[in-house]
Amino acid sequence: MPVHPICHRAIHANFTNAELARIGEDREAMLGNDAIKRFVKWVADKPPDFHAPTRSVR
Repeated sequence: MPVHPICHRAIHANFTNAELARIGEDREAMLGNDAIKRFVKWVADKPPDFHAPTRSVR
C-alpha cells in the first residue's frame, strides 16, 4: 500500500524495521504507539501535498 512520504518518515522514526515486520499492516497496532497516534491526529487536516521535517525519536 502506498504511504505518503511524511507518514513514511514518521513511521520509520518511531519503529525499527524489525518492529514493522512484526506489525505488518495492522493499523491498530501502529496507532497503539502514542507518537504515531499524535502524528496522525496532527496530520489529519493537512493538505495532501503537505511536507514537514521529521525528527527521529528512536
